[in-house]
Amino acid sequence: MRNSQSTLTLSIIGFGAVGQGVATIVQNAPHIKVVAIADSKGVALMPDLNDVLARKRGGQPIANSNLTALDVIRTIDHDVVVEVTPTNIHGGEPGLTHVREALKNKRNVVTSNKGPLVAAFDELTQLAYTNGVALRYEATVGGAMPIVNLIRDTLAGARVLDIRGVLNGTCNYILTRMAEEALDYDQVLSEAQDMGIAEADPTYDVAGIDTACKVVILANAFFGRHATFADVDVTGIDRITQDALQLARQRGFAVKLVGDVQELTVSPKLIPIAHPLNVSGTLNAASILTDTAGEITVAGKGAGSIETASAILSDVLSLKRDRS
Repeated sequence: MRNSQSTLTLSIIGFGAVGQGVATIVQNAPHIKVVAIADSKGVALMPDLNDVLARKRGGQPIANSNLTALDVIRTIDHDVVVEVTPTNIHGGEPGLTHVREALKNKRNVVTSNKGPLVAAFDELTQLAYTNGVALRYEATVGGAMPIVNLIRDTLAGARVLDIRGVLNGTCNYILTRMAEEALDYDQVLSEAQDMGIAEADPTYDVAGIDTACKVVILANAFFGRHATFADVDVTGIDRITQDALQLARQRGFAVKLVGDVQELTVSPKLIPIAHPLNVSGTLNAASILTDTAGEITVAGKGAGSIETASAILSDVLSLKRDRS
């Protein structure tokens, strides 16, 4: 058994907004050391975090070696691979190869990348089990809002019957603004893009793809569904009209994009105004129905670099506690 104060060593694979968020917050985490950071242009070994953050934000290269991300994963001795490259639901690459190789090389993995888990959940969880390491992915589902670890740890004594959630902050912002300000979809989407809440190409969010990925992960993790993205019946929010929202509001309902994990569906649903799933703005919420604890609802920020990084750090610290 290792001493609880021993240093946990990490690599950060992917240095976009989330990777930079991880580097920012681990600076203040005791007994955690980043041994390598990889972005699309190269690898920084034994990085000074303040320096690489400043260089990245200034548009300068961070690399100080000729290694690749896979070289780091395979050859640099460290405890945890933090995989935070962008999500690709069509095959999961390059994140899938990163996660697969890390597990094969007996390294724990913490990730915010939905792609590998949507593409190969069963394979990756089996690889982790076979090699005696952990695969942690709280940040893939709720950002800073805990769902995976809440169910796995706190609700371990209950059987989960269903999970329903408002799991995409962009969609929730658009629907909230449309309903509260009587604005049209195109107008609110443009506003959200100007504010950085929606991407220039918002399809991934507004078509329900992001929520569907989260449904797949939860279905496989807690219901053993062996599901893929193709198994989810998905309807987005891009055809919702102002008239429909106002009619729902007059009848005491809000319209939210809801992912239902047992049903493997994503679609706009009528939610009673007083229901805890009726969260505003960019907030996310999830209701977890259990046999013994009833219905438990959590809400919080589902996106943002620091918020997502906080969920990653939670998983990292959990691994640190486990090994001590």
